[in-house]
Amino acid sequence: MNHHVKINFLGAAGVVTGSKFYIQTSEKNILIDCGMFQGLKELRELNWTDLPIDVATIDLVLLTHGHLDHVGYLPRLVKQGFSGKIIGTAPTLAIAEIILRDSAKIHEEEAEKANDEKYTKHSPALPFYTVAEAEKTILLFQAEAEDQWISLSEHILYRFQYNGHILGATFIELDINSKRFVFSGDIGRTNDYLLDDPKRPDQADFLFVESTYGDKLHPTEDVEQLLADIIVETLHKKGNLIIPSFAVERLQTLMFILWKLYQKNKIPNIPIFVDSPMGNNVLNVFKRFPKWHKLSDSDYNAMCNHVTIIESYKETWETIDDKRSKIIIAGSGMVTGGRVLTYLQQLIDDASTTVLLVGYQAEGTRGRLLFDGAHEIKFSGKYHPVKATIKHLESLSAHADQNELLHWMGDIINIPEKVYLIHGEPSALDAFRVKIKDTYHWNVSIPKLSDVEHIII
Repeated sequence: MNHHVKINFLGAAGVVTGSKFYIQTSEKNILIDCGMFQGLKELRELNWTDLPIDVATIDLVLLTHGHLDHVGYLPRLVKQGFSGKIIGTAPTLAIAEIILRDSAKIHEEEAEKANDEKYTKHSPALPFYTVAEAEKTILLFQAEAEDQWISLSEHILYRFQYNGHILGATFIELDINSKRFVFSGDIGRTNDYLLDDPKRPDQADFLFVESTYGDKLHPTEDVEQLLADIIVETLHKKGNLIIPSFAVERLQTLMFILWKLYQKNKIPNIPIFVDSPMGNNVLNVFKRFPKWHKLSDSDYNAMCNHVTIIESYKETWETIDDKRSKIIIAGSGMVTGGRVLTYLQQLIDDASTTVLLVGYQAEGTRGRLLFDGAHEIKFSGKYHPVKATIKHLESLSAHADQNELLHWMGDIINIPEKVYLIHGEPSALDAFRVKIKDTYHWNVSIPKLSDVEHIII
């Protein structure tokens, strides 16, 4: 009997963020990831629009990993009528819990502040979702093991496979009527400081692969030396080094590298402040799931003891008022929210300040504006001149580059019927399409947002 599979590209199609892929079959309806759009205003506005599907008919959600652009829409999905299970690996769900609670709190605080200070066009401004809605969503979480086939129905199985990138991250293999659909999620780097190399799929009839760096190779730079040089330069300027950091993985990696640099006598004992409530919670997830990363207990404890963890907003202001040269690692990585905004509002107009960007900066974010050389930046409705030095370390990215992406798919023994390039900006998608065709001679497609694909198997 033929099976009809319908795939709706509800996010991360033609853009990087908002990952959502809806698979309808005669047996089960499955949503792969459920992320928020980030970056450009026209993308962010899509978050407020209900999905163009009957949400109540979704049987389950499978999560590749816990980042906001893969899980941040879940409370809205529940609000629209979803009541099934949300399934991921145990560390993915632990991180998703932290991210949903944290972002709900930020949504509530930002709406309240916008209403109090009247810098909103909306009357009143509303949170994207509330803490109560996040808690209701978390009740639907169900953890499953990595590298284990799980049956969903007579003809549908799925399996999570270790993928590096962040703690708990996987790619998803979905077998429907003996045809294999592989969703890459976000693919990690080889030789990562904290994580093992990603596993690689050995079969794929329909391959959905991320393309964030599909047009780039990460530079072969000496991260430790570059970071040491930036720190020494900051000390000479008697300034502050502010590192906007993603709370999941990047923050922990930075803590590890800075501790190692001190151990090797490459940097002096400069004060290091970590100001990210979410990042602190993720540190606890590392402690809970030691088999998912390379850190030993002793290294974990030593790197935590080497930094000062900021516990309150009062301590944030005490750190700003501290006249010593120091390193401040604070969320968020694209400067879209979080504690780093408080530091930048106070210090970005100071020429002795250095801001170090350490990951992908999506279009439309403050991080991207800084990366592109903006002379001023807007916080809470007010413009601040950028006099700080802006630097970027691309090789700390948690995303595979073009060569690593090609390597990841290099173990596939069959010829896929179709490869769908997702999770990339247009130039990266097209460059990667050409590269895959030249390398493997596979049939490659670049779906657009809201495209629907019909497959008979």
